[in-house]
Amino acid sequence: MSETTMRAPIAPAPISLPRTYATLLRWTFASVGPMLPLIVVVQAMLAAGMIVGFGFLIPDIGQATAMFLSTGAPTVLLLILGLVIVPQGVAQARANGTFTYMRSLPVARPLVLVADLTVWLVVALPSVAVAVVVAWWRYDVAFSFDWPLLIAGAILVAVMATAVGYAIAVTFPPMLAQMLTQVLVFFVMLFSPINFPADQLPGWFQSLHAGLPFEAGANILRAGLVADVFDAGARDLLVLGAWTLLGLAVSLRALLRRR
Repeated sequence: MSETTMRAPIAPAPISLPRTYATLLRWTFASVGPMLPLIVVVQAMLAAGMIVGFGFLIPDIGQATAMFLSTGAPTVLLLILGLVIVPQGVAQARANGTFTYMRSLPVARPLVLVADLTVWLVVALPSVAVAVVVAWWRYDVAFSFDWPLLIAGAILVAVMATAVGYAIAVTFPPMLAQMLTQVLVFFVMLFSPINFPADQLPGWFQSLHAGLPFEAGANILRAGLVADVFDAGARDLLVLGAWTLLGLAVSLRALLRRR
């Protein structure tokens, strides 16, 4: 028997998940490219504009109203990023073929979603800090931070919004997905009890929001920002967690599909 026939086959090198994740992360940052700093700046401007601008709409704004507005603005910013900007980016990637290319790579497809979530989380969180600083400067809001709850809540809201937005973008045709995101931004800003108390809505609308993640996310972030005034219940965490899992499940199903 020759030496060639006796030689054992060479096994392929195992794929390193951390290295694959780092590569996908670099790819995702590069694909966003020069728009990344602009998106961060726009988010910061939205944070400042929302708090200051809404104050102009409310004459003689009181301290309680200012506090409710200031603590709701970070939730609105995270929701806008995840439910509007992310789906539009994914819809564009589907239209130009980038999404199909990413699905064809020989990598664990859930890592593609994790890399996207990481990038948008990095983009989203600075706007929360800007909103807090502007609220303190404009209305002299006395914050009492519950740091574990605030950090965990901000990450959970950002992941939920991004996962749901991603699910919308991979489920519907690109044009329809972009139209849905435009409807969502008005619903979040004007018809969700984030910047105003839920009891200002009709009873049936309050019941609807009991199962939606917007009020739940706002309650958790608000409790993290002003812990001695607001609190969050187990229902808020369950609703937010359920929508996060739903968004992740739909997104992963789209990534794992063969076609």
